[in-house]
Amino acid sequence: MNLDKTNVPFETVDERQMRASAGIMFLLGLIAFINAFLLENYIVVPFISGFLLANFIIGLFINMKYAPTIILAKFITRKQSKVPIGAVQKKFAWSLGLGISSLIFVLSILLQSNILFFEPTCFWCLICLVILYIETAFGICLGCKLYFLAIKLGLKKEPKIKPNCMGDSCEI
Repeated sequence: MNLDKTNVPFETVDERQMRASAGIMFLLGLIAFINAFLLENYIVVPFISGFLLANFIIGLFINMKYAPTIILAKFITRKQSKVPIGAVQKKFAWSLGLGISSLIFVLSILLQSNILFFEPTCFWCLICLVILYIETAFGICLGCKLYFLAIKLGLKKEPKIKPNCMGDSCEI
């Protein structure tokens, strides 16, 4: 697909920064999961999930460019060419991340005083890690796929101009 990457008619974010950000979040999530699941050190989980929750809140309600993982990702990818992708589906995906990280944060706080919350916390951590791994390793944004599914099902309004996806995996 030939798309003039400099003049697109919709809001964009940089695909490389988004993948790097997902990789950073994956690493943090993996650290939390290893601490909880293998080392039984549960105190780490609310700190990391709280950071990820704050990251999503900043990215969604202030501006994605101010989210800590995006700032670090921008630094890491600074010498690479930018690859603009549609921002609307990424914001939808980040809203799903906000929901999952909120749930993990609450469960991890409850886990501090009640071991019965261990399994649901680990379950949602694994879901989050799988989603982040798929985006980081394969460039497939599952949240973006859900965004377009919601449009097909009539749950979301179809945009006038369809944004492109990571790796041009959807039509414009």
